[in-house]
Amino acid sequence: MASIFTKIINREIPAYIIAEDENHIAFLDIFPNAKGHVLAVPKKEVDKLFDLSEEAYLDLMKFARKIAKAQEKVFPDVKRIGMAVVGLEVPHVHVHLIPLQDMSDMDFGKKLSFTPEQFKQIQKQLQKALL
Repeated sequence: MASIFTKIINREIPAYIIAEDENHIAFLDIFPNAKGHVLAVPKKEVDKLFDLSEEAYLDLMKFARKIAKAQEKVFPDVKRIGMAVVGLEVPHVHVHLIPLQDMSDMDFGKKLSFTPEQFKQIQKQLQKALL
């Protein structure tokens, strides 16, 4: 059965997509830990990060780095962009890129709420920063 991320990749369900290339997609987490929380995902459905080939793993990290650099431009006041790979909720490799002010921003029990308009504004800012 296709993961929720595969359904996003296939445009079966909507997402606030930030960037996409032939092998990856990045979109806003709809249950974010912090404003601008992005998921970078390989399009190929693989359950565990270290089951990716070395090439696919390195390509994912390069893709994630581009997104993190855009986040730094959009959120210049954050201390850093945190990165986490947990993958217990969705059996599809994904990298969390989270603008951090505090270690509590990495607390995956903490979820913020934004309106669709706020998500769209963040999406546009990050897309623009990637240009």
